[in-house]
Amino acid sequence: MSMEVYIVEDDMSVIQILQDIIEDHDLGEVCGTSGGAPADIDDIVARNPDVVLVDFLMPEKDGIQVVRELRERGCRAKCIMISQVAAKELIGKAYDAGIEFFISKPINIIEVKSVIRNVENQIKNEKTLTNIKKMFMAEIADMPKEKAEDDGYGKKVLYILNRLGMSGEKGGNDILRICQYLHSNGKPISQVSIGQLCEILSDAPKNMEQRVRRAIAVGMTNLAHLGLEDFMNDTFTAYSSTLFPFEEIRAEMDHIRGKRRYGGKVSIKKFIDSLMLAADREM
Repeated sequence: MSMEVYIVEDDMSVIQILQDIIEDHDLGEVCGTSGGAPADIDDIVARNPDVVLVDFLMPEKDGIQVVRELRERGCRAKCIMISQVAAKELIGKAYDAGIEFFISKPINIIEVKSVIRNVENQIKNEKTLTNIKKMFMAEIADMPKEKAEDDGYGKKVLYILNRLGMSGEKGGNDILRICQYLHSNGKPISQVSIGQLCEILSDAPKNMEQRVRRAIAVGMTNLAHLGLEDFMNDTFTAYSSTLFPFEEIRAEMDHIRGKRRYGGKVSIKKFIDSLMLAADREM
């Protein structure tokens, strides 16, 4: 489904240029415009666009005021400011109003395409994160209340895997078994290889190791998505630098944003070791 874009601009020629670029290059569908008149806040809210392109310098009401009014009305559209002005003071006010993206005048096709594509990617990432959060909440809601309070070591491990969205992965159960085995036998993971553990616990050790690696990669990706949405998210702050090296989480975040070709690297032993320490700390 293509993005819906609303254009607020007092110059009809600029509206036509932007509309042609958006629709000719499959950047979305223009669902409405101000028609060269002052912004109609009611119309924008009613149409509920994904993106609002808003001119900064307009008579009666500037672009920053338009965005502030939209936010007050509960509009969650991504707002892109169109402006000839590049003053730091303007940019600061725009950020405060909730504007994260800018397009310069005169209009440049390459810049318009690049900015709108970036906004589209951000919207997709946020939708992915929303789905992850729903999954987390469903998993935690399904847990018996005593699970977080129980002193059972396996339940503490499972609680952490739930928070990372890993318990539904096939490798999640394998990770739980590895932790329980090491804990019950009093063995630190430094004294045994992952291959040896898989041979002890599975008739198909290589398959088990692959499942574990995939599950940890899913946990890393889920955690990176949480950090992109909210750097102060409780799960992200609790585990981003304890269960994984933070530089690998950062690499995964950059990969999601399209800044790197590859994401973070997974180390099974480091993850298991850190997971067991985290389980020991769980109350």
